[in-house]
Amino acid sequence: MRALVQRVSRASVSVDAKTVGEIRRGLLVFLGIREGDAEDNAAKLAKKVINLRIFPDGNGKMNLSLRDVCGELLVVSQFTLYGDTTGGNRPSYSAAAKPETAKLLYELFVQFCKDQQVTVATGVFQAHMEVALVNDGPITLICHSEN
Repeated sequence: MRALVQRVSRASVSVDAKTVGEIRRGLLVFLGIREGDAEDNAAKLAKKVINLRIFPDGNGKMNLSLRDVCGELLVVSQFTLYGDTTGGNRPSYSAAAKPETAKLLYELFVQFCKDQQVTVATGVFQAHMEVALVNDGPITLICHSEN
């Protein structure tokens, strides 16, 4: 499982010109799920994302987590994080989990985050979405649940 994490001042996701998820200060997470991922991957990655110390403390040092700053989380499914471009110009998505499995693990990831008392907004799984954000920093990281 992969998460592309961006520290944001604000972010929103829309489907058919209607806002379906929106946050203020926090993290925008694009979540990719691969074939073979399981519940423990979702739990491990949720814990990692929530505990990332990428918000500034009083001295301007990135030392605080999402929870420390009472930040919010916007989670958007993104199967293309497992796109493979080594074979040419058209990406292969064969490593991405099948939609049924991916949806279940996406929902588990979201629930694990909510269980940590974090405010969570989401996109719509498998929908064509428009994501708007103001990247704060910019700070962008890739986190993995794999060893």
